[in-house]
Amino acid sequence: MSTGHSHSHGPDPDAPPPSPEAVRLRKRAVWLMLLLLVPVGLATVIGLLVMWPDGEPTRAEQVAATYLPPGTTYPDGRVVSIETYDCGDPGRPATCARAVVEVLEGEGTGDYQQVDLQPDVVAGGVEEGDTLVLTRDAGAEGGPSYQFFDFQRDAPIITLAVAFALVVGLVARWRGLASLVGLAFAFVVLLKFVLPGLLSESSPVLVSLVGSAAIMFVVLYLAHGFSARTTTALVGTLFGLSLVAVLGSMAVSAARLTGLTSEETNTLNTYDPTLSFSGLVLAGIVVAGLGVLNDVTITQASAIWQLHEVDEGMTWRELYNRGMAVGRDHIASTVYTIVFAYSGAALPLLLLFELYDQPFWTVLTSAALAEEVIRTLVGAIALVLAVPVTTAVGAFFATAASTSAGEATERRVTALRTRFAR
Repeated sequence: MSTGHSHSHGPDPDAPPPSPEAVRLRKRAVWLMLLLLVPVGLATVIGLLVMWPDGEPTRAEQVAATYLPPGTTYPDGRVVSIETYDCGDPGRPATCARAVVEVLEGEGTGDYQQVDLQPDVVAGGVEEGDTLVLTRDAGAEGGPSYQFFDFQRDAPIITLAVAFALVVGLVARWRGLASLVGLAFAFVVLLKFVLPGLLSESSPVLVSLVGSAAIMFVVLYLAHGFSARTTTALVGTLFGLSLVAVLGSMAVSAARLTGLTSEETNTLNTYDPTLSFSGLVLAGIVVAGLGVLNDVTITQASAIWQLHEVDEGMTWRELYNRGMAVGRDHIASTVYTIVFAYSGAALPLLLLFELYDQPFWTVLTSAALAEEVIRTLVGAIALVLAVPVTTAVGAFFATAASTSAGEATERRVTALRTRFAR
């Protein structure tokens, strides 16, 4: 889930630099928080090692492979000619086409093949010179068989990706580039750990929690640097993810969500009916909460540490109250973001329900829509509660850094550094 608004999470370039005492207290606070985060980080690493996929095809992958002829490839082909014809029924006109395409890659490079195009493909607009993605069945009778698979979209996607990277780099500079590296790491974890783990016999909840925690540990520090502010935000984010898992488990169980509400999940069910589809619903809620939780917690952490530096004499309660004054405004805007983001994603489903003559409450509590409603509400509750928790954590460690506990931690860390230096 992505947010539709942004916040400045970096330090104000016009603000005066923190005093040496403020820097020292920040370091103390970081070491105090690491006493909490190090065990969580170790548990995350252990979870990754224990549940990392072994590389063997899962049951779903083995079954899915049988649906495709062995040796199927997906070469590009250029349309050299196209002939349309009427293929509709009386009262329901439709236009199909026969296209001659030149194979551009693979074993049949340079060959010309005739490909039939269905009405929905023709309606999308196919002209001479267009590049299509084909399927090539090498084992078909009479020689290789080619079929239309999809439109080729390399150019627009690559162009937008390059433009996105340039804009982020130019506006946010090194911090923006670091966030792109973190985003690449997140996709590696999702593609190499979370998705294969969800298709295996591992618990979907544990897989999504461990994967999400690993992503947050790396992404937050890469994008925002190793600081008290980032560490505070990480504590709040991990709390939010845990809360999503707990509330999601309760809600999915109480609402008896099967997870079999879409064409995709029903397809997965044909590949492997033993998968926990209600668990997949919960895993989706956890992964979807990453972006918004990160946005909210880093903003709250930044507000707390800025307030603490303005007046280091503020008590925990004063810091908390002032931080929550900022957090309440953020909650109001982000709740709208979550609801509208989910509504946009479910828009085709909402349009279908608009066509059905059913009572509103029946529609709202139906399996398909209830899944989206519960996903939205669980994410929103975790988001809202992450704000006071992050604020309280930041205020606590900011004030604790100047106490005897902070001094003792600093002495212990200094002693350990000296010992390892020897």
